[in-house]
Amino acid sequence: MQTALLIIEDEPLLGEELAHHCRKLGFDVTLARTLQETCTFLDQGLEPAVVLSDMSLPDGNALDFFESRGGRQPGSEWIFLTGYGTVADSVRALRLGAYEFLEKPCDLGRLQLVLESAVRSALAQKRLAFEAAQGQARYTPQSFLGSSPAVEELRRLLQKLAGLPFSALVLQGETGTGKGLAARILHYSGRRRQGPWVELNCAALPRDLVEAELFGYEPGAFTGAKGRHLGLLEQANGGTLFLDEIGELDLAIQAKLLKAVEDKRIRRLGGEREIQVDVQIIAATGRDLLQEVKAGRFREDLYHRLSVFQVTLPPLRERKEDLKSLVPALIAEFNARAGKKVKIIPDSVWRALYRYHWPGNVRELRNVVERCVLLAENEVFPLQWLNLPGVATAPANDLAIHLPLDGSLSLDEMECKILTAALSRTSGNVAAAARLLKISRETLRYRMQKYGLTGAS
Repeated sequence: MQTALLIIEDEPLLGEELAHHCRKLGFDVTLARTLQETCTFLDQGLEPAVVLSDMSLPDGNALDFFESRGGRQPGSEWIFLTGYGTVADSVRALRLGAYEFLEKPCDLGRLQLVLESAVRSALAQKRLAFEAAQGQARYTPQSFLGSSPAVEELRRLLQKLAGLPFSALVLQGETGTGKGLAARILHYSGRRRQGPWVELNCAALPRDLVEAELFGYEPGAFTGAKGRHLGLLEQANGGTLFLDEIGELDLAIQAKLLKAVEDKRIRRLGGEREIQVDVQIIAATGRDLLQEVKAGRFREDLYHRLSVFQVTLPPLRERKEDLKSLVPALIAEFNARAGKKVKIIPDSVWRALYRYHWPGNVRELRNVVERCVLLAENEVFPLQWLNLPGVATAPANDLAIHLPLDGSLSLDEMECKILTAALSRTSGNVAAAARLLKISRETLRYRMQKYGLTGAS
């Protein structure tokens, strides 16, 4: 699909020339000659990714018009062209969020680079706005599943922190404990939920790329920098920047990040001016940052600046009772993705899950459940695909069923457990389960229907 471009130019020849050139570049061009026409197009639903506008038009100043419409909007970038612009106009345009301010006559090659860069920026902002809308419905403190005291306390803390205007926060915990989920909950349940959510894994990129991604760059800042790139700190303006694995940041970048957080100003690589940013920082690490400070691998001043609040996420091995909430939720998720109907979890599976140490925490549990659901042949969660290191699973001919006689189960519930166990032992084969229970297939099918159980066809 072509990218929508709105050109606002009152000079007929120049307007047609620009429109013709941009159509050859692949844009879906709309040409307006006045602000009134522009207003009509926008009110009728035109959503251009980029607006290329002359400054002075017959019915007013385009910069005044831009300001009257609220300045920069997510998913749309404005580029101004003028033959007699002043420094004050340029400063005002950039302050209002304009992408670029170019003087006429503008080289068409230079214009193409600016347009392509503006389109990338507009699409990125549109994606961030969409994710923000989706995240508000998806990420709440209740999204952190579990009924253990540790998780209940964590949910209460996340709820409290989400209502506070904190500038920085550190999430600490082992890999896979849910630091990313906790960070999203803090953003999408917090005061900045209408702003962008931007994230960077500090361990995933080499030092030079991390710096360019964080602070952005101007054309020509280094080899291969052909256009302007807005850094993540700038993209996150008004919202949240999530820095995962912050302990992996190079010390030189740590110093630059500290200055940006304290001054709320950044300078793009190769840039000459400082840009004001208002960003909430959430940092995550699996390391003990205080020990990293003592070892000289993390700046003490940055540690204290980020540690306005510290939240520690408990490992799964310390809250195994939460498996009862996590496993069914994960099964439901992967059922929906893969079109499966797994719903029966045999006692042997639960015993194996509880015996395991879970060094990879919830992330490892997620992978295990995904594998088992994908390989399941019927509604029974398959024990044989757990493959948990060091945990012996019950042999296939283990016919023992443990039923509590403490009044916690009714007679019907006991019967249902017996039927479920039999179907599990026979992989859902109704005839085999009936032989195991020494009843007829018709009797078994009647009782399966009574309890809502199904077997293999």
